[in-house]
Formats: sequence, C-alpha cells, structure tokens
Amino acid sequence: MTTLRDTIQTRIASNGPMRIDEYMATCLLHPTQGYYTTRDPFGAQGDFTTAPEISQMFGELLGLCLAQCWIAQGAPKAFTLAELGPGRGTLMADMLRATRQVPGFAKAAQITLIEASPTLRDVQAKTLAGHQVTWADGTADLPDQPLYLVANEFFDALPIRQFVRGETSWRERQVGLADGVLTFGLGPDLPQPALADRLADTTSGDLVEDCTQLAPLLHPVSDRIATHGGAALIIDYGDWHSLGDTLQALQGHEKTDPLTAPGHADLTAHVDFEKLALAAAPATHTRITPQGVFLERLGITQRAQTLAKGMTDDALNSHIAAHKRLTHPSEMGNLFKVMGIYPPHQNPPPGLEP
Repeated sequence: MTTLRDTIQTRIASNGPMRIDEYMATCLLHPTQGYYTTRDPFGAQGDFTTAPEISQMFGELLGLCLAQCWIAQGAPKAFTLAELGPGRGTLMADMLRATRQVPGFAKAAQITLIEASPTLRDVQAKTLAGHQVTWADGTADLPDQPLYLVANEFFDALPIRQFVRGETSWRERQVGLADGVLTFGLGPDLPQPALADRLADTTSGDLVEDCTQLAPLLHPVSDRIATHGGAALIIDYGDWHSLGDTLQALQGHEKTDPLTAPGHADLTAHVDFEKLALAAAPATHTRITPQGVFLERLGITQRAQTLAKGMTDDALNSHIAAHKRLTHPSEMGNLFKVMGIYPPHQNPPPGLEP
C-alpha cells in the first residue's frame, strides 16, 4: 500500500521541495491518509489532550462567559453559537450544559461547528446527540447574525510558512529529499513583501513564521461580530510576536520529528497573537491574557471547590490535578493565552481587558 510518506516523496521528486505549509496541510488533511481525516487524536488513547478533555470546568466557564456577553448585548433572540475545530464536541457539550439555566440562551442559540474531518464530525454528532447542530467547512459559511464563538487550540494547527532572514531578504524553509529521506532545506534568497516589517526587529539568521490562512479565517468572524454583535474567545499557545522555529509534532503524547511519520503525528506551531489582533478589525480585540489568569477571574477555583464536595480518593486527586494543570503557570496556565474579540463600544468579555 502506498503510504503518505510515499506520496509526499513522489511529489517532491517530481515537483521539487515543498513549502512547510503545503507539507503540514498534506499531513493533516490528506483526504484518505491525513492525520485529522482518519482518526480521533484526542485523549489518553490519542496523541494529545486538550483543556476540555482535562476538566468540564473549562467549557463551563467559557460558556458562561459568552452567555454574559450575550446578556450584556441585549440577549438577541437568535444568534450563532460556534466553535472552530471542536474536537470531540466536549467543549460545546460543557458550554451547553452550563448555560441551560441562563433564561432564553439555549432557545436563541443556533449551534454551528467548523470542522474539516468527517471522522471527527461523526464523533461530535454522538457527543451532541439531542442538540440541533449544523456543520460548516469554513467561517465564511457562518450566518449573518450575532455570533458567539470559541476557538480552543484551533489556530495552532493551521499550516505555516517559515523564513530565515538574510541581510535584506529571506530564504523560505522547505521539505526536500536527501538520499531518499525527507529533510529540511532552504529555498533561494528572495524578497518577501509580507515580511517587510520584520526587518526592523530581526537580524540575519533569525527564523520567523507566517500563517497565511489566519486572517482569511478570522475576518468573517470579526466582520459578523462588528456588524451584528457577539464575542469570540480564542485560546491557544503562542505569544504576541513570532520569532524562532515552533513547528512541532506529537505522537502518543510525546514530541517527535515532524518529518518522521507523515499523517501519523499531529503538527502544530505557536500562534502569533499580533496577527490575530490585526485580523480582528473591524471588531475590537482584548489584550492577551494567560489562560490561568483568565480562568481564575472567571471563578474556576470556586467552581473546583463546589465540584470537590462530593469527591474522595482518586476522583478528588484527579480533580485537583486537573485544576492545577489548567491554571498553574508551570503547566497550561502561562503557556496558553486568551484573546477576546468583541464589538466596538461594548465591554470586553468577562475575564479579559481592553
């Protein structure tokens, strides 16, 4: 059987080296052998665990945060409740459960999931059985109405390009072949107009990353929020400015070489929150806030104490560990950042600052 590695090597042998974004897109979304299109990668049996799988508290607090935004904006009678890259549907299920007691919220919410993987769509349908759910391929398909959206560990999976700076121009990092083995190399020295602003804060030899899909994906979200109202919560690992090689592969909860197992490992890169902020126009964005600080402001410790009241032994220890993992600075608390997007002249989502 032809493997995805075979397919990639044949393509490179015929067409020359592949850009990093092309390699990532092929590995993650190949129709029959892509990582996301062929498996459920989440949880202990998968390759990584996301915050919603760690504790129900994460989704509960995000749901109530969006519900508070909805109330503050006049509780519109119909709105889109959307998630980008919803995994197993766990986060959306927790959000819906937590907001059941918010008068009118559930009736007004029209659930839309942006999901490319047929395998994960099937899992989401089972998780959200009993709810009316619409799936969409992209954010441009979102209805023209108020939008309340969450994106947890979505933008980190978007394909990136990588560039190494010369004196006044850039060489693009590529995937090629050396002695029949996939290997990284550099393309020709060329000007890159999109990186003109980075000449001021980099030096020769520095590597910067650029996600060309980020702005086109976020613009429809920002446009609907600015035009019709709503809010978006974006949670991901990264920082304000891209600098250095952050491409990584995970397989079996362990880091591995991104070129070792095409289609069998998750490929991600840190998110450039500055680019998210620029793409948030015409809506308004908050400053980035560490996940731990955000969750504490929303009351995660009080919620953890309430849930702990009926727990003992292993269940209690696991619950305490989950709270620590989500909030402690040495775990996910500082690594993951949160940015909110909201309409001009409105207050930012709870837990975040303008």
